Amino acid sequence: MIHREDDSTDRTTTSRRAVLAGIGAAALAASATPAGAGWEPSTRIPDPAVKVLDPSFRKSWVFSATVERIATGFRWAEGPVWMGDWRCLLWSDVTGDAIMRWDEITGRVTAYRKPSNFSNGNTRDRSGRLVTCEHQTRRVVRTEIDGSITTVADRFEGKPFNSPNDIVSHSDGAIWFTDPAFGPNPSERMAKPELPHTVYRVAPDGRVTAVATDIVGPNGLCFSPEESKLYVVEGRTTPRKVRVFDVVEKGTKLANSRVLLEAADGGTLDGLRCDADGNLWCGWGQGTDELDGVRVFNSDGKALAHISLPERCANLCFGGINHDRLFMASTHSIYSLMTNARGATLW
Repeated sequence: MIHREDDSTDRTTTSRRAVLAGIGAAALAASATPAGAGWEPSTRIPDPAVKVLDPSFRKSWVFSATVERIATGFRWAEGPVWMGDWRCLLWSDVTGDAIMRWDEITGRVTAYRKPSNFSNGNTRDRSGRLVTCEHQTRRVVRTEIDGSITTVADRFEGKPFNSPNDIVSHSDGAIWFTDPAFGPNPSERMAKPELPHTVYRVAPDGRVTAVATDIVGPNGLCFSPEESKLYVVEGRTTPRKVRVFDVVEKGTKLANSRVLLEAADGGTLDGLRCDADGNLWCGWGQGTDELDGVRVFNSDGKALAHISLPERCANLCFGGINHDRLFMASTHSIYSLMTNARGATLW
């Protein structure tokens, strides 16, 4: 059931710019963290950090682009989301209990919300409002136009969620999110699980349904460009896997679960996003130079490229004016890379 935490009037029909301006009223200023401390971008062109594994990736590759570190100094960077009207990136510093903000024009880093109830995944709904997974409150929340917080969902069949993890929105207005049974974990305020590993759908009317219960540790998720498929990272198997489902019954249910790919080289899959061509850009790593970064696959599960980073990448998104800039939330830092790909969604 959707309910409000205050008596503010809901104005979901207001323009997206007004939506974002309202969210900004709730932003909290903080000292900027020096970007690039202890790390330098490559002085070589092309950047050796971008490894082309299949010729088809050259369509998405900008020869002159190098990996940049735009912010650092966080405890556990996760859940990046692009806010185009602001020209800024928001992301969660999960164990730092904050949602952070980086401004594309100024390069300034500030705290958008602190405390954040140990937020994790973020997305935007179809009205442009920020929607966030919170570990401490075990709920999914929406930031309204006036900056107030609405609980979108906090329980299923009378029991609280475990620790909502990652989240995406559908063109029909529904919100989909993963709720793995990862806790208890005091550092991220994960409680003892009371529900099984599940992927949930929250309909526009607030009704919550369990759409997948057979994934061991559901983590990152994303839709294919035409929303006919849902990709979900299975995070508690060895090796970790990406499962793919058909989205059926007018976008309300899943069918035909199968394994698309496995992290057979020891890599750790986490968050993922689709580009407009249907390729999957996956957070990757396991604490080694060969594995930490982003691995790119086509829709058949074939590896196309690897972007090496000095830290394990947890999650990522596309942004920028042309939606062709890849942002990578990687342990203590945020990295970016200009590409010739376009994100499948605007956030």
